[in-house]
Amino acid sequence: MAELSQNTSSDLSGLPVALGDIHAAADTILGAVVETPCSYSRTLSNICGCDIWLKFENLQFTSSFKERGALNRLTALTPEERARGVIAMSAGNHAQGVAYHAKRLGIPATIVMPVGTPMVKVENTKHHGAEVVVTGATLEEAATYARSHGEARGMIFVHPYDDPLVIAGQGTVGLEMLKAVPELDTLVVPIGGGGLISGIGIAAKSIKPTVRILGVEAWLYPSMYNAIHDGNLPARGDTLAEGIAVKSPGKITTEIVRRLVDDIALVNEAELERAVATLISIEKTVVEGAGAAGLAALMSDTSRFAGQKVGLVLSGGNIDTRLIASVLTRELAREGRLTQLSLDIPDRPGQLAAVASLLAEAGANIIEVSHQRTFSDLPAKATLLQLVIETRDSAHLDEVMAKLGASGLSARCT
Repeated sequence: MAELSQNTSSDLSGLPVALGDIHAAADTILGAVVETPCSYSRTLSNICGCDIWLKFENLQFTSSFKERGALNRLTALTPEERARGVIAMSAGNHAQGVAYHAKRLGIPATIVMPVGTPMVKVENTKHHGAEVVVTGATLEEAATYARSHGEARGMIFVHPYDDPLVIAGQGTVGLEMLKAVPELDTLVVPIGGGGLISGIGIAAKSIKPTVRILGVEAWLYPSMYNAIHDGNLPARGDTLAEGIAVKSPGKITTEIVRRLVDDIALVNEAELERAVATLISIEKTVVEGAGAAGLAALMSDTSRFAGQKVGLVLSGGNIDTRLIASVLTRELAREGRLTQLSLDIPDRPGQLAAVASLLAEAGANIIEVSHQRTFSDLPAKATLLQLVIETRDSAHLDEVMAKLGASGLSARCT
């Protein structure tokens, strides 16, 4: 994890959003958006050496905090603007928030989503009644299309983050967290375009100036990191945290982050996967890569949070089930609980049974078996036996490998 030096400034003067705007947004969305739990996690606190509260924004109806800002913006439209309809670009969560509340309010909505958006987000957006257009390799290309398409049809563009009303709506997350747990020292918030951390930063610093705000981005998309420090780290590739895969953060949000956010951390893909898997296994809650970014930052450097009272925002839970399965399986492999073995054995009856017997004696479970006789450099009277086995942990795996070696088998992890 990389971090920035602490920002000691908490100047709130002249910002386009004030605490009063966030309180007004809270009144606007009251009853239409869930006031999600902000709950203490005893197990994560024990693991990480600090007191951790989780803000479960993945429990919103559309499984994301984005509903807050979307509803606050849509409610502000005039009757004439509502009749013209709205258009938005989004990698998924803003799309669903706009689509759902636009349908509730009787506003026609069109959503432009970049190619590669998870299918669950595309289908959910359609389910909420919006017209969906999938185009553009990046969120920025989708935004360009959305603006031109909307202007040609007189539609109102609803920006996912660079809009004061949207920022105010997202800031209600901060209000709720400090209302539930006033003693929080640090808030850890994912950063994509910057709307969520901007709103939370304004709310939190207004209520409790001493609170620290830590932003988190994926290493593959360090756009706000670059913007704040005039950096040139590349932004590219496929990330588990597609919800914060933004190449260009907002102008409004960049200024707010520069003034109010204390640090920005960057987390890699393995750290994001570990955080998603940990939240499923410990908290029994499904969180997408972007939503798990805060926990990823904390688990990658627990020493910086030692003894603190930390609030983590689980910003969203829209993730494909296939991807969840892949993440969980990969994490089992990293923990030494799921391993692929290759063994060179004579191609004659009883050899597979002998290997299976040895593994059973060692307490390992065989998940998959494959014989490779053709595509191998082994002699014609030998075969490559490939197994996927389950063990308790890496220490148990070492015991299994030692037992196989002692029996004279040439086994290797692949």
